[in-house]
Amino acid sequence: MSQAQGSGIPGILRTLREYLAFYCGLGLLASVSLLWSVLALPLSLVLPRKWKKRTGRLVITMGFRIYLRALSIMGACRFDLKALDTLQGESPMIIAPNHPSLMDALMVISCLPNLACIMKAELVDNVFFGAGARLAGYIRNDWLRGMIYLAVEDLRSGSHLLLFPEGTRSNRLPIGTVRGSIALIAKEAGVPVQTVLIETDSAFLAKGWPFFRKPSMPIHYRIHLGQRFDPPTDVRVFTAELESYFQSALVDAKLPHLPAVTDVHSS
Repeated sequence: MSQAQGSGIPGILRTLREYLAFYCGLGLLASVSLLWSVLALPLSLVLPRKWKKRTGRLVITMGFRIYLRALSIMGACRFDLKALDTLQGESPMIIAPNHPSLMDALMVISCLPNLACIMKAELVDNVFFGAGARLAGYIRNDWLRGMIYLAVEDLRSGSHLLLFPEGTRSNRLPIGTVRGSIALIAKEAGVPVQTVLIETDSAFLAKGWPFFRKPSMPIHYRIHLGQRFDPPTDVRVFTAELESYFQSALVDAKLPHLPAVTDVHSS
């Protein structure tokens, strides 16, 4: 458990405020996600097909935007995400961030409403996120061939695609092994890969961090754009090049040490 700064009454009050912000934040995310799943179920039955993805993605973007704003107001987090605003309205591309924590997807999605997302299959089936994710046309990752096909189709329809090159949260710093799926999708769709560099001063929700462990607050997050790569022609070469780029681009980035106990099989 994190130690509150200071001592005596001010330290106790700070700790109480942090716990209140922490559990209110978790409760807000769970409540909003469950409410949207309940609403998304009937909407998926009545909305015309062309409106399903647009509506689902817009609502999720606005929901995450409100959620991050609430975290800022409560003093739990500080966000600098303005670099992502420049990507709105651009032509189809893969958005490829490093992945230090579970907060990463929320931050990116909150800024880009026309965004497909590749998700772990258990999240697509989850009671809190499943119906909303399906309405938004998010793509499950449990069938590689189908995942690639759906991702390419979504890009060709004019969307952006959020795809973490590691396929999971980083299991080493500054970045874990980059998987070849990002190169396969970019090559097949003929779209560029826009790298995104995420920095944070906390290991909160990094791989191995217990979900209900309170971090020290406020947590600072900063996102800036990295290099944009042209559509690849060679999958192996591009995958190696992308990993090498992240290694060098993040060498001086503000990233916390990973939790001592790391479960390499978790998301």
